[in-house]
Amino acid sequence: MDFLKVFLRGIALLPSAIQGIETLYGAKTGEQKRAAAIAIVGSAIGVVDAVYSKTIVDPEKFTAALGVIVDGVVACLNASIWRAA
Repeated sequence: MDFLKVFLRGIALLPSAIQGIETLYGAKTGEQKRAAAIAIVGSAIGVVDAVYSKTIVDPEKFTAALGVIVDGVVACLNASIWRAA
């Protein structure tokens, strides 16, 4: 499977994963919720990557970049009408 396809599928999970984490970990800090989102999506991408081929050559940079994406999705959700719902 093409890594880009797997990566984009993992990223597509973010809005629902973040909303689920918010429901489950409502009393936790933002940083704890962020770590949970990174772990869920990172694991989903990492498992498929491990099964098909090794394409993540720098896991630390990958996780850091995934954190930036999570922050962006959270900012979009917080600024949208979804927040009011």
